[in-house]
Amino acid sequence: MLSRTMRTLHQLIGLSGAALLLASCGGDPNSPGLEYMPDMYRSPAVEAYVDYGQDPYYFEDSVVLKQRGTQSARLPVAGTIPFAASQEKAHFNFPYPYPATIEGYEAAGANLRSPIPMTQENVDKGKVIYEKFCQHCHGAKGDGEGSVVKNGNYPQPPSYTGPLKDLPEGKIFHSLMYGRNVAMGSHAGQLTKEERWLVTRYVQYLQNGGTLVAAAPAPADTTAPAPLK
Repeated sequence: MLSRTMRTLHQLIGLSGAALLLASCGGDPNSPGLEYMPDMYRSPAVEAYVDYGQDPYYFEDSVVLKQRGTQSARLPVAGTIPFAASQEKAHFNFPYPYPATIEGYEAAGANLRSPIPMTQENVDKGKVIYEKFCQHCHGAKGDGEGSVVKNGNYPQPPSYTGPLKDLPEGKIFHSLMYGRNVAMGSHAGQLTKEERWLVTRYVQYLQNGGTLVAAAPAPADTTAPAPLK
């Protein structure tokens, strides 16, 4: 015959088992149930570009919090050339040698030549980009009568078939690189170097009334870095 203590113990065990059984039958059907070590199942979320720094177990909190509040991504070293998967297009990643000054603008106009040939295929590619990034101001025909000018009462840019008809390709590219005057901002953050040259070819196409023109003879590759000595 069981003693009172043993009966009580058995009753407690039975009640505990019943409680656990009932608890497992309710709640959210998508719940994984009781987790012994939640951090082993779902690790804490880590924000992008944040340096979570040192372990506070070894360093004081001020050091840890300062480092965790510091962005981990760093700007590349000046003069760094991005990797190019295609060797034929590696020159597009070379540093741009002309500064954002009047002197740089004039030097680009005199020396800078497009590495992209003036072909119908490249003009068509440039047109697609032009229609997305330029047409709203410069107009479909390059006459400066874009929708922003017509509907927004913004100043009309010069026409490619008028004042800008003879604008050299180097100055066109330079303007895309740094922007021009107050109204036109830089497009270097929106378009790659290759895309900017494609747009330049299409602008030249508009300058000449929608006809292909022979590209000006290119001097030495001024977009390439100087050889190491």
